[in-house]
Amino acid sequence: MILSHIQIEEIAAAVTKDFNEFFFGGRAAFETHYAQATPIDQLAGDYLGLRVSFAHLSDDGSICGLTAYTDTEYAATCQGVTRLIPLKANEVLLDSSFMEPGQVRARCGKRRFTLAHECAHQILFQMESDEARQTRRKTYSPRTAYSLRDLKTREDWNEWQANALGAALLMPQREIDRAMDYLAQSRKLVNYGGWFNYVDRAVLSQLCQTLGVSKSAAVIRLRQMGYLEDRPYEEYTDPLEVWP
Repeated sequence: MILSHIQIEEIAAAVTKDFNEFFFGGRAAFETHYAQATPIDQLAGDYLGLRVSFAHLSDDGSICGLTAYTDTEYAATCQGVTRLIPLKANEVLLDSSFMEPGQVRARCGKRRFTLAHECAHQILFQMESDEARQTRRKTYSPRTAYSLRDLKTREDWNEWQANALGAALLMPQREIDRAMDYLAQSRKLVNYGGWFNYVDRAVLSQLCQTLGVSKSAAVIRLRQMGYLEDRPYEEYTDPLEVWP
């Protein structure tokens, strides 16, 4: 299934609207003046019916999460030792580093995005035809251990779509519009080769705290939605800088 950006945004808007009515009830219709973060844990567990658990998935941190569409096993290699981790259908497995002491707050944005990404995989899977779903289940065939790296080489487009849908679920257009209207009067932030002036940096920081996302995820989403302008570092200027 190949989807456009517009189609992905439409799916995210429909899912978000339905989830908000499910989770917030009558309060979903109440218009607030400011943005709110997506309760992604509740969207995964209560709304999509996914079971979330944690395990050590990789030594280098390259694998943050995974999910499958049928009962299977995942072959995780850690410190040279490969072990098989049972993975049930409708289960999301996140790396245990997200729950290590001292890392819960620091890695909150990354954990939330990883979970949103896996939720997106499950949503997109349910939208496939019966034939396509059966083919995908065979890829994760029962009692067959698989490597996520191997699967990703064959599923790059699915990974891109899951990234795009995950970002739209975690940072819905409506909430981004509200946040940018409140924090920046809907003007564009300027990215000077990875640097922001003091005012824009403060806006970006507050946006990340409000929506519970990392700076890198927010920058990508703002750029996609037209709220970010990229300029070369040589043009960097900060209105609050004072030179002698």
